[in-house]
Amino acid sequence: VPDDLLLGLKFIFGPSAVPALDMVDQRSVTRVTSPSGRTAYQVLGSSGKLYTCYSSCHFCTCPAFGFTVLQKNESLLCKHILAVYLSQAMGACQELTVSEEQLTSILLAQEEDEG
Repeated sequence: VPDDLLLGLKFIFGPSAVPALDMVDQRSVTRVTSPSGRTAYQVLGSSGKLYTCYSSCHFCTCPAFGFTVLQKNESLLCKHILAVYLSQAMGACQELTVSEEQLTSILLAQEEDEG
């Protein structure tokens, strides 16, 4: 990433920019697609935990998203969603095709982790 673009990312997205780029470099973003075309993204966070992100509705299951973005309104997004957007733009997403049942299990597992 050229320096001027990196500075722009850091200016707009603050401290999320560099960790998000690191995740893209480490190929930590996987686009999970089902035969019906439903898509979600899984991002392997720096802690080793897998987070599910939905670019269509700008949402991540990580605690930072809930606290910094939704509760405190201090940031536009978390590093995981930024990593999804950057990996889409750079063509750096891993691809995984799963059955409808498998995608449902992935989505339900996230809800159980939160509950």
